[in-house]
Amino acid sequence: MIERAKVAVVGVGNNVSALVQGIAFHRATGSLVGICRPEVDGLGVGDIDFVAAFAVSDAKVGADLCDAIFVAPNNFPRITTELPPSGVRVQRGLTDASEVDRVANALTGAEVVLYSAPSGRPEVARAYAEAALRAGAAFINTTSDVVARDPQWIERFEAAGLPLLGDDLTSQFGTSIVHRTLLRLLEERGLTLTSSYQVNLGGTEDIRNLAHNGSSKKQSKLNALGSEQSTAGRIEMAPIGHIANLRSEKVAYLNIEAQGWGETSVSLDIKLKVHDPSGAAGVTVDLVRMAVGALRAGRGGHVPAAATMLKSPPGTTA
Repeated sequence: MIERAKVAVVGVGNNVSALVQGIAFHRATGSLVGICRPEVDGLGVGDIDFVAAFAVSDAKVGADLCDAIFVAPNNFPRITTELPPSGVRVQRGLTDASEVDRVANALTGAEVVLYSAPSGRPEVARAYAEAALRAGAAFINTTSDVVARDPQWIERFEAAGLPLLGDDLTSQFGTSIVHRTLLRLLEERGLTLTSSYQVNLGGTEDIRNLAHNGSSKKQSKLNALGSEQSTAGRIEMAPIGHIANLRSEKVAYLNIEAQGWGETSVSLDIKLKVHDPSGAAGVTVDLVRMAVGALRAGRGGHVPAAATMLKSPPGTTA
């Protein structure tokens, strides 16, 4: 029997709640609904154990991980009634760079550090990446902060034989992947893009943070479109809006204006509504297993197979 992956999580927000609950749901039911890859490098969806967790909220620190994921302002719904205590007590996260060694020591036994704190704090993201390096663990950056697309960090993780995956998730079925697919379809069918815009609204704390600190996220979303058209000034990303009543759901509006044969007009408007944390968890569960597989095989640095699941993998604009 394959040894389960050992994962430490940084940030105990909605995305971690969806991940923890979803793994428990899969173990209890065996359901493969919403699962893209039932097995990755020999690891099934249920072959993931959480061995450490870090947060800065006083209400979460000291609580069992399976209790902390339901503490406000988390608002992802309960999807399983079978959620026994994890035995992992949430520890206080980094408050400054001088505490990297404390966190590194607490990561003993973890194979992967999953960084799922809010975007917009690059110095914190890099401090946790440093802690992962010192602890001999792989690092996954799910935020738009620049870590894995920085050549210096890639070199350091390669030299240490540790995988480095990031930056920023492409949701399992979210605005970026739908927008990118439609833009590519235009190109494949010979249409010319005139203009396009994207509007995202949501009710999570991560959305609230991005509404006030979204510059890195905007660039990451442009990176995710993967089209030369995105650099031509024809695609506009509206600032992310926070609406508390949406809770863990995200509503996105897409508009595409194009020209077809004889320069005749084509117009497309789409509304997409999803649970944002579910989209993140559906991708994260694969990234974790890819990171563990690469770690156990001794492959450090970027994991090429992960690129399609990231908005800003190595080689994209910082």
